[in-house]
Amino acid sequence: MSSVMIEVDLPEDWARFTLPPALDARLTALLDRQDHDGALTEAEQREAGALCELVDMLTLLKLRAQRASRN
Repeated sequence: MSSVMIEVDLPEDWARFTLPPALDARLTALLDRQDHDGALTEAEQREAGALCELVDMLTLLKLRAQRASRN
């Protein structure tokens, strides 16, 4: 694995970077249904996986921005 350093100017409101409400509601609905019914279609599994990856990326971006703002 290789790494690349990118310098980015973050907006003042970077801490508000979150999943849009409609996508958050969709992910919650998919995960709730999976927990209760135990099964999602293959397309829904891919959708839920992609949304989880997006949440992970946003979380990582926020954490790195927090760390960078402390330095």
